[in-house]
Amino acid sequence: MIGNVSQRIGSRRGRARAGRVLVGLAGVVTTGGALAADFLVPATARQHQRNPRWPAHAKFHNAQYIVMCGLLGGTGLKLLTSDKGDPDRNLRVAAALLSTPWLGMYGATLFPGTAVVDEEFAALPNRKVLGIDGNLFAGTACLALLAAGVRLAKQPRSGSGG
Repeated sequence: MIGNVSQRIGSRRGRARAGRVLVGLAGVVTTGGALAADFLVPATARQHQRNPRWPAHAKFHNAQYIVMCGLLGGTGLKLLTSDKGDPDRNLRVAAALLSTPWLGMYGATLFPGTAVVDEEFAALPNRKVLGIDGNLFAGTACLALLAAGVRLAKQPRSGSGG
């Protein structure tokens, strides 16, 4: 009996830890992904921040997105690793913050005159992952990690009947 209860508690802790790892992985991608893709990696940076055809104002908003992702990602990771406050609440708030730029990417597709990729780069090889544009694939993957992490960490506590 005692071994069974101990196993359940360990299992809950294991799920909570796994959930935090998934949310943390999405946090790392959120924190540095836009900086890497839009500014540092030459093949993709020339489509964004280093694109000579982009007007300065478009580059401004791209840079704003890079900084916003760093701030949201860093704040989410700080919450996730904080030993202050309720860890479950911190995880949920971190996941909500980390989802913001990814949900914003989907929301941006609804505005008139927007495109997920500039026409000049649409025909490049390796633009798609599993048939989905690379940007939307990254967003979907991060949102899935966040949802899975929150779900894992939210599993019922031992003895609660679930």
